[in-house]
Amino acid sequence: MPAPRRTFGRGCAGLRFSWRKERDFRPPHNRLASVPGRARRPESDMHHPLVRALAALLFLFCLPSLPVAAAPAHIDASRSHAQTGWWELRLALALDRAVPYRLTLRADPPRLVVELNDADLSAFDPRGLIGGGLLDARVEKAGNGVARLVLTLDRPRVVTEALLSPANPVLRLRLSPAGPEVFASAARPDVVGPTQTAPLPRGSGATYVMLDPGHGGIDPGAEHGGTNEARLMLAFALELRDVLEAAGFTVGLTREEDVFVPLETRISRAHAVGADVFLSLHADALAEGQASGATVYTLSTAASDRASAALAERHDRTDILAGVNLNGHDDRIAQVLVDLARTDTGPRAEHLADALVAAIGSGAGPLYKTPRRAAGFSVLKSPSMPSVLIELGYLSNPADFARIANPDWRARMAEAIATGLAVWQQDDAVAAVLRRR
Repeated sequence: MPAPRRTFGRGCAGLRFSWRKERDFRPPHNRLASVPGRARRPESDMHHPLVRALAALLFLFCLPSLPVAAAPAHIDASRSHAQTGWWELRLALALDRAVPYRLTLRADPPRLVVELNDADLSAFDPRGLIGGGLLDARVEKAGNGVARLVLTLDRPRVVTEALLSPANPVLRLRLSPAGPEVFASAARPDVVGPTQTAPLPRGSGATYVMLDPGHGGIDPGAEHGGTNEARLMLAFALELRDVLEAAGFTVGLTREEDVFVPLETRISRAHAVGADVFLSLHADALAEGQASGATVYTLSTAASDRASAALAERHDRTDILAGVNLNGHDDRIAQVLVDLARTDTGPRAEHLADALVAAIGSGAGPLYKTPRRAAGFSVLKSPSMPSVLIELGYLSNPADFARIANPDWRARMAEAIATGLAVWQQDDAVAAVLRRR
């Protein structure tokens, strides 16, 4: 049986170059030799100097048509930085493409080792990262196409988040201070930190997103110029569903027509399908004063400000209109959420809100002056899934109203929300590994 052939692909003038598994160059099968009475051409013709020279020239001429390995990834120093707050150290390494990476902690002194596969950092000067939480930074070549960045930390820290998205190839790291025992355990030679063997695609995995277009039916929500919030949010939710499904998410809606759905039912519908994320969509209006821009809310029993408290009261009033009293049940769920917020669901919702604010700010905008806010929305009180409420803007603001009514802007907003979800999804997957340790 002849050895299997591996074909590179068609070159110039329809030529096909192939090589056999034995890696020796052999002439193709001579059809004339199989015809009775026909002489077989000697195979030694292939070794004639003129034939070999012609074959070499043809091969070199057709090289551009053959697959070429991707160029090594590089770090853009102008877009890379390290920032230290009162608690966290945040590091951003801007790559020109996403590559597999590995993070390792080392002791004496405390260091973070970042290894990038298929990368070349020979032209990268890491000294621009030094300052605050980084005392030193240097590049090492690890061999086999692996580039190593060694960062000396100001104190023992552990990696709490690591994110690298193909859509936005910036390796984003968060490091929090750690006690001696915790750091010593994380920095053991046999412990490897967050590792990504291959970049995850945008929206990878079967994440189920439940979209909740606010209000509906007997409750039109905010109104302006003959248009109400309920109809606008339903239209946007249907558009957003298409974008999210194209990005690889599974999507459901709490309502698909202009009908009233009690708040408790909205949550129960998300639970019934096992939703992973709950996004409530709204657009507010102010009776007095001016405000503009998008806002992302998370749950808190204490609102971040009076406006947030009033907004939550307006949204939750819909159940009173329908004769549903959630007061006692609402308080019990709220208490559960307060407890969960200290462990799992609450922080995950906070990180989701952060990712959405960043994506909306860069992809659609504008944002409200304080885009990350908190309030006691009943619709966010699900103990089993991260839930956030997005206010696209204020219908009472002419510029916001024009944007929300504009299909092009809504398309950009939908893409921004999809990007934020994909970024959070990757971030949350890495954090889940850390939570299990």
